[in-house]
Amino acid sequence: MTTLTAKANTTIAYTDGACKGNPGLGGWGAYLIYADGSTQELYAGEANTTNNRMEMTATIEAIKQAVQHSPNDKIELWTDSVYVRDGITKWMDGWKKKGWKTASKKPVKNQDLWQQIDALNQAHAVDWHWIKGHAGHEGNEKADELANQGVVDPKGNVSAIKKPLESNQAIADVPANLAINTVTNTTTSKTADKAENDWLDSDILGFDAEDFDSEDLEEDLLEEEEMVENAKEVAKVEETEEVEEIGELPVFDGDTSRANPNFRPLLPMPKNKGRNNRQLIMDTETTGFEYNNGDRIVEVGIVEMIGRKFTGEKLHVYINPNRKEPMSEEVIRVHGITDAFLADKPTFDKVAKQVYDFMEGAEIIAHNASFDMNFLDMEFTKAGLPRLSEHAKITDSLAIAKSQYPGQRNTLDALVRRLNVGKQDRTFHGALLDSEILAEVYLAMTGGQVLLAIDDDGDDGEVHHQTFSELASMLVVDNADVSLHDKWFDDIHEKFPAVEEVWGEPVIDSPAEEAVIQETVTQETVMQKTSTNEETADTESTNSDLAMVNAETPSPSEQQNSLF
Repeated sequence: MTTLTAKANTTIAYTDGACKGNPGLGGWGAYLIYADGSTQELYAGEANTTNNRMEMTATIEAIKQAVQHSPNDKIELWTDSVYVRDGITKWMDGWKKKGWKTASKKPVKNQDLWQQIDALNQAHAVDWHWIKGHAGHEGNEKADELANQGVVDPKGNVSAIKKPLESNQAIADVPANLAINTVTNTTTSKTADKAENDWLDSDILGFDAEDFDSEDLEEDLLEEEEMVENAKEVAKVEETEEVEEIGELPVFDGDTSRANPNFRPLLPMPKNKGRNNRQLIMDTETTGFEYNNGDRIVEVGIVEMIGRKFTGEKLHVYINPNRKEPMSEEVIRVHGITDAFLADKPTFDKVAKQVYDFMEGAEIIAHNASFDMNFLDMEFTKAGLPRLSEHAKITDSLAIAKSQYPGQRNTLDALVRRLNVGKQDRTFHGALLDSEILAEVYLAMTGGQVLLAIDDDGDDGEVHHQTFSELASMLVVDNADVSLHDKWFDDIHEKFPAVEEVWGEPVIDSPAEEAVIQETVTQETVMQKTSTNEETADTESTNSDLAMVNAETPSPSEQQNSLF
């Protein structure tokens, strides 16, 4: 069984670097497997270089060749370089924030190659994977052979594309244990043959090992030194206040109404995946409302929280819907995203795996969640992935709002005004912006705060609502009740001086006194009822008179009709 597996709509690339002396004569190699099962070999070398530079060059050339051959396929890239792996997944953002400088203000080593890798990574859908070198993995062994060939023949070679093997020879699934940052223990047929021989032939003490090399040891020491330096940089970068703009990469101005190539997607590694209380506040924008009738997603925006606290992790990507029919003007007026802007953006299948991996297993919070989840399930299914709704907890903030504010408008705009949060400009409903606002709304609705939502949308667009204390005072204070109570208390006090001077119950010394108090209370009650009945009768009489007047007076519409 082979692990050199072709995948639909994917180019798989195994890369490696080698160096005879560090610095010294070096070479790089890449072994590519295209979606149809065909393969291609690349290698070249340099006279005076380092192992790290050869590892980086291998990834650059592999991505370029993959894009040239299959521009619409995503790329799955495997490297055995810890330096490359950590540069992409841990250090890159920190370097860019510092303007490609270290914490000590020194230029980042190999900056020219890192910037090439960053540009390619931003422009294309690349999944980065690490695998332990010299561990028997067929793809890594192929790349290692090619890198050493590059040392021997620095001028290099790009081989002709080899046709796929016959179906009875070829393709098996990659084992599930080949994952990012894991050590792969793939047993080759050569190793299996050894296991069948006598144990004395198995070199149990490792005397015949081919993968030990003093140069490898030197390389590891150099990588470890650079890793320590950059790990310190990352810790310090996280404490910086502002992000410095990078000259070579134009800043995206947010204009989605025209062709605009400066947008760079945010597709972070799910480093917090599996943690407790991980919540993703999510929104999508689409070409329309019918997920089962040809409409597609054009934008996904996600904000991450853990334990109701923002982590700073965000996912944001625009997507080419790849439809023949243009979006309607009505839809564009809602989100402001045009077909011209989306023309150079990746289709959903190119980013599906990264989006799915980021969202899987978390609590997904969305406003009218069924709308977003129906579209996401449709898109993931088209990309050959499981339905996300079956692998995540879904929370609908609209349902929460309806339970708290029944009978009222519960759109995101209405909740923003009602809860006095998320005051960002929402001329257009962008997915990331709406996710950030929804996060504030969700926290306000579920934070245990008491808001009596008796509101009124005024002419100024603001919601005017009374506080609970104001309404409580209106319910309690009644001057008529207070006057009657005071009168009753005075009468009791005149007859029974022993009644407490301050609000309280009278001190009753005998049954006779209790009888007198009860009689007084009864008389006061009768007087109040009599007064109330008289007032009611007067009110009914007045209402009757008004009704007679109204009956005799024609309505405004009758008066108007009488003119014609």
